[in-house]
Amino acid sequence: MGEHFKGRLTRYVSAKAEAAAVPQNAPVVPENLLSDIAAAIDEKEAPFKSHLARARLEWLESDSDRLGNTHFEISHAELEVRKRQRMPPGPVTVGLHPILAEDEALYRHTLAHELLHVAGLTNHDDRHASILNQIAPAPSLAESALLRNLRDQALAQQEVQDWTCNHCGFIWSRKTVRAPSRCPKCARPFK
Repeated sequence: MGEHFKGRLTRYVSAKAEAAAVPQNAPVVPENLLSDIAAAIDEKEAPFKSHLARARLEWLESDSDRLGNTHFEISHAELEVRKRQRMPPGPVTVGLHPILAEDEALYRHTLAHELLHVAGLTNHDDRHASILNQIAPAPSLAESALLRNLRDQALAQQEVQDWTCNHCGFIWSRKTVRAPSRCPKCARPFK
């Protein structure tokens, strides 16, 4: 999910949470996800790789402002020591927002993201993103009704509802969160 959605996630998820109830059964790991993660990483970069299956999965509260989170029951300093010394991470809980139950692809992507943290890839760096895109790429807007709804919510809250080209005067309605780089009519750079 792109950076431009993060600021609007809280408002959208909060609005959807009123209608969404926390599912009765705990979240489950999709078939082959653990083996896909294990095949994509090695013990050197992910010291907790062998402990992936021990992570506890639970649903977050409906009013949570995150799609997912990973909670190690030790301090950050202790976590870093255990990574360096190749010690077990201790109890780890992965929380997923109940809204993900309605979008299989986004559920898999979010869970894979959190499981990479469980494995020891705790930074949001290029390597984390690369592995995630390899094993569980984020769904496109066309594939995800949840992401489309999030985008529509973000667009509805924007002050600018349309753009006017300074060169040709063409006016077009806003359909993206990001400002365009070029005019769709004259193709000149949009300012």
